[in-house]
Amino acid sequence: MFYSALNLPSYLLQAIEYANRVLEKQNAILHQIAEKNHLRVLEAFQKYKVSTYHLTGTTGYGLGDSGRDVLDKVTAFIMGTEKAIVRHQFVSGTHAIASALYGILRPGDHFISVTGLPYDTLQQVIGINTKLPGSLADLGISFDIVPLDDNDNIQNELVDAYIKPNTKLFIIQRSKGYEWRNSISISEIEKFVQYAKSKYPNINIFVDNCYGELVEDREPGHVGVDLMAGSLIKNLGGTLAPTGGYIAGRADLVQKAANRFTAPGISMDVGATLDNLRLLYQGLYLSPLTVTEALKGAIFAAAFWQKLGYEVHPKPEDHRTDIIQAVRLNSKEKMIAFCQGLQKGSPIDSHIVPFPSEMPGYKDEVIMAGGTFIQGATSEFSADGPMREPFIVYMQGAISHIYVKKANICAALELMERGLL
Repeated sequence: MFYSALNLPSYLLQAIEYANRVLEKQNAILHQIAEKNHLRVLEAFQKYKVSTYHLTGTTGYGLGDSGRDVLDKVTAFIMGTEKAIVRHQFVSGTHAIASALYGILRPGDHFISVTGLPYDTLQQVIGINTKLPGSLADLGISFDIVPLDDNDNIQNELVDAYIKPNTKLFIIQRSKGYEWRNSISISEIEKFVQYAKSKYPNINIFVDNCYGELVEDREPGHVGVDLMAGSLIKNLGGTLAPTGGYIAGRADLVQKAANRFTAPGISMDVGATLDNLRLLYQGLYLSPLTVTEALKGAIFAAAFWQKLGYEVHPKPEDHRTDIIQAVRLNSKEKMIAFCQGLQKGSPIDSHIVPFPSEMPGYKDEVIMAGGTFIQGATSEFSADGPMREPFIVYMQGAISHIYVKKANICAALELMERGLL
């Protein structure tokens, strides 16, 4: 092991050994899920006869791009939906989510988040505590929030109190985002779908699926969700997609979202793929494996920092439905040192020193550590968080869980050298 030559103090060695033992106990179940997901991905590739010529892109309008069209079908199959649109022109997961919401909601409509306050960037899309021109609120679309209960479960009965005659959509944020809570499992989503569809069959259900793809052996589409969206520089990109996002779901709703993403009349039939198709296909094919590496890294990190006396969420043995691992640091100084130490373990920009700064879409300064090959790719390995109490850092992704181990040890060494551990 590389750390055997670092002359580490005994308490760090004990934390490493403990985390390795915890991870070893969970390897079997992780590999079972990965195998099931990988076989579904392989089945999708074979079902739609992905061929060499599908890997070459188009320019200009992108008319007749069979590689693009087949990628949509492959993704829809993997996600358990009727239809999907997968495009490198989506600039982020938030862009894909916004395209879906703008596509299916109309002025005068009302929608409800049933998983509490949405993620920071989506708050601005919705128009929560802001008057940004072009937000959903600016267009006359109203919104309510139903908090999760004390056990971080969706409060089905409480949702009833928020229903209005013009309620058209429920949204579920699967991942915790920048919150200290459980992420929403597929079984929990399934329970809500069954409840909502039995009482409100005309209200659609949308899932923000960012960070959750291929973590479990089912997707929201497999349990009856109407529409979902996510990013390709997260799970489904397999660390190779250079940019992009996807929307998947019921055919008519995907069509509406596509009309918003491009324009009515051209919809999904245009969009040059340039030189990106091979990377999108290959990344998608590898994604069950890279997601598993991310989960291994997250479990190691949870056990490592727990052994060092920090609160972690989820705990090492907890069920996981996304790739995010949170560590509560409780001070600004520790959070900065943690991220700066983590950066030293990165393959790219290991010599760079990250500092908190303003970022588009966030109300607080954010510090981000991530020496990634794709800028901001959380399918690789990165750590970030808003500079606000109680100073929680959120880690996600991995090309290799071994890399995650080293980066976390580097973070601990940085804290130790500054007298903060």
